[in-house]
Amino acid sequence: MGDWNSVQYLMFKNERTQPAIDLVNRIYIDNPKKIIDIGCGPGNSTQVLAQRFPNAYILGVDNSSNMIETAKRDYPNLDFKTCDVGKDLPILDNDFDIVFSNACIQWIPNHNQLLKNMIGLLKTGGILAVQTPMNYQEPIHKIIGEISTNEKWKSEFINPRTFYNLTQSEYFDLLSEISSEFFMWETIYCHNLKSHKDIMEWYRGTGLRPYLNILSDEKKKIFEQDVFDRVIKEYSIQKNGNIIFRFPRFFFIATSKAK
Repeated sequence: MGDWNSVQYLMFKNERTQPAIDLVNRIYIDNPKKIIDIGCGPGNSTQVLAQRFPNAYILGVDNSSNMIETAKRDYPNLDFKTCDVGKDLPILDNDFDIVFSNACIQWIPNHNQLLKNMIGLLKTGGILAVQTPMNYQEPIHKIIGEISTNEKWKSEFINPRTFYNLTQSEYFDLLSEISSEFFMWETIYCHNLKSHKDIMEWYRGTGLRPYLNILSDEKKKIFEQDVFDRVIKEYSIQKNGNIIFRFPRFFFIATSKAK
């Protein structure tokens, strides 16, 4: 999928960080000593953890070297390292008080095994806290899906992008099996964006990235224009000229069983 671009991702830092803040504020645990942020990106979510738990050792891991370099530069007081979360979790320590992950697991296959590996990093009674986007019914998601599979573009995308999320019902059953107790909820963020171009900039940092990485520079511009034309049609402008950009996100917090 190519490497992540931290500059592009951080264009909407406040909006992207708010779910991490909301998730951290639902973690009730006294004086955690050791925390891991899985898929830490450029470190904004790791910093949220550090502010909430100032006495804890916090490690941020991500498979993107660009993101880790940015995190190390921006938050030199915290610890970061590259890690392929889909493969390397079992070789990490297994005595964390909190395993945290904000907007990462949707990119990683096999959530049945992934969540078992994540909760396996915890001490008994430790907390797994996860947020993942679930915006499949929103216009931008449908637009990209429809355009990438139409006659004009489908030959360019041999392996269409896949989100690996389970359904909420499947997460319920899985968490029932692997944790002693858990809580699930969903929040729809109504972001206040200045223009239709802002929607494109937002998605260049995430959802459009796998498609754009495949295309030549010339075709990138054409593909983006096709998406942009539809975005203009499907997102109405408010009285002040801004746009409501809805973004549903799914959260869960689970407590690890006795080992």
